[in-house]
Amino acid sequence: ERLEMLREVTKEFPNVRVLAFQGLLVDFCRDQGAQVVVKGLRAVSDFDYELQMAQMNIGLSGVETLFMPTNPLYSFIASSLVKEVAKWGGDVSTYVPELVERRLAERLRAARAN
Repeated sequence: ERLEMLREVTKEFPNVRVLAFQGLLVDFCRDQGAQVVVKGLRAVSDFDYELQMAQMNIGLSGVETLFMPTNPLYSFIASSLVKEVAKWGGDVSTYVPELVERRLAERLRAARAN
């Protein structure tokens, strides 16, 4: 479902492909011909984990990792937080695309009906 939503909200960008994989990221990168992975970081805690992953990835395959800090306006956003706010009737339209907001509302309605 997430893949479908991502494909829908990025369809206007011809240079974006939404793909799924199982296994090691470095194997996926090799299969795709990618030499660099770009990771967004929200907080220092993200960096601690992602740095370990980056070091392992370069050791396994030579795949480099570039870190991009998140815009401070969005650094607190996490899917679990958005779901919690929506669950209690809060407005999440500022934080997610319209399609995602609609799907989340549908899922919450279905859960309440059961």
